[in-house]
Amino acid sequence: MNTTRHFYNHPAPFQLESGAWLSDLHIAYHTYGQLNAAKDNVMWICHALTANSEAADWWPGMVGPGKAFNTDTHLIVCANILGSCYGTTATGLFTNNEYPAFITIRDMVQAHIVLRQHLGIQKIQLLVGGSMGGYQTLEWAVAEPDIIQKQFLLVTGAAESAWGIAIHTAQRLAIEADATWLQTGGGAKGLKAARAIGMITYRNYKQYMLSQSDSGDAEKIDNFKASSYINYQGEKLVSRFNAKSYWALTKSMDSHNLARGRGGNMGDVLSQIAQPTLIIGINSDFLCPTQEQQVLASYLPDSQLRIIDSLYGHDGFLTETEKVSRILSDWMKERNGAL
Repeated sequence: MNTTRHFYNHPAPFQLESGAWLSDLHIAYHTYGQLNAAKDNVMWICHALTANSEAADWWPGMVGPGKAFNTDTHLIVCANILGSCYGTTATGLFTNNEYPAFITIRDMVQAHIVLRQHLGIQKIQLLVGGSMGGYQTLEWAVAEPDIIQKQFLLVTGAAESAWGIAIHTAQRLAIEADATWLQTGGGAKGLKAARAIGMITYRNYKQYMLSQSDSGDAEKIDNFKASSYINYQGEKLVSRFNAKSYWALTKSMDSHNLARGRGGNMGDVLSQIAQPTLIIGINSDFLCPTQEQQVLASYLPDSQLRIIDSLYGHDGFLTETEKVSRILSDWMKERNGAL
């Protein structure tokens, strides 16, 4: 599989939705496969909160020769989002001892568009996004309806829910409680606590009971398996992520509302998204439940909703590779043949 990491240095100032200008923008991205002569055989994957542009790494089994995102026939692109700490940087976003700049999902999409234009991509045959990646996908479908041909949405919604905003607020409070979080390299304890909150929402009661119970040890009063798991996951994130980025990106998720600035009626906005759309929900998703996907399906005029039975909650879109691949393959065959 032809895999390459690239960096693009945008030669002009970049304006945020807030009106602020960034003096420079550097985008990190991965490509898999080759662009055809017509520059239209593209599948573009939008990643979620703490992922990066290396989609084949964080979505194993989905990207590669003969796989759902087939590198034998298509160019697969995944760009690191604005505000992340995996190579996409912009002067003025993260200043020592100051709160990070406010970044919206639309800002991320505008950075994607800048990269698309730089690469000379004329059409995106399939735009893909799960969770926060789905927020970007929906915004992009609205921003460039003639470029985006089809979209694939997983465990996502048209606007951030009150439930999601409450979770993100709790996570930011945890980060802000760490007095070092605005310092260079600081905020480790706060980030670990924020990740702990997130890990509870990514799975569910049944999955924790099955995988993290201390069965057969009724006398135990400390050092529980579930506690060790949460601590381990927090430490893993601290070793690879940044507290300022986490804080800023949760703010970005809270900003997500397709109807903002577009008349305020979500049904009207969604009904104007004409691209064929496949939507997947997970029946055990605690963070973005299937009600959110049902709203999308009820208004998107050319959509199909599939609900996956999984124990893995919100994380199911990453772990249920076989089911996701089969659903996508069947849908694409129905939509004028496989990509």
